[in-house]
Amino acid sequence: MTRGNERELALHLIYAQEFTGEPPLETVNDRLKEEYRATLAGEYPLYGEDAASQRTYIDRVVAGVADKQEELNEHIRSLSKGWDLRRISRITRAVLQLSMYEILFEEDVPTGVSISEAVRLAKLYDSEEAGSFVNGILGTFARSLTEAKA
Repeated sequence: MTRGNERELALHLIYAQEFTGEPPLETVNDRLKEEYRATLAGEYPLYGEDAASQRTYIDRVVAGVADKQEELNEHIRSLSKGWDLRRISRITRAVLQLSMYEILFEEDVPTGVSISEAVRLAKLYDSEEAGSFVNGILGTFARSLTEAKA
């Protein structure tokens, strides 16, 4: 499984966890069982891939986003001027949370790669406009981190 597919699968799990309210790793365990994946493989080919070898990244980011959700949402709130957090679609919010988590806490994921992947996922699961919105928010976020270090 490629890192892009791992990221996309992690996005699905972050999104699902928000709806179920169950502990993040319970969501991961339930949704990565072979029987469950088989039901989704026709619609989403990435569920046909074996994710067992990629569980370290998936477990870490899904649990990390859940653990840091308030901090991530605060970053989103502060950067999305004129937008109430509830007006941002859940999938776009999950994309932003995942990318911000990667930028802040995943040292092996380059910021530019995380932003590009987030834009791709926002366009895939929401809309072209969501992709532009995500690009703007994450670009500003990345610049603010760079400026804070200077």
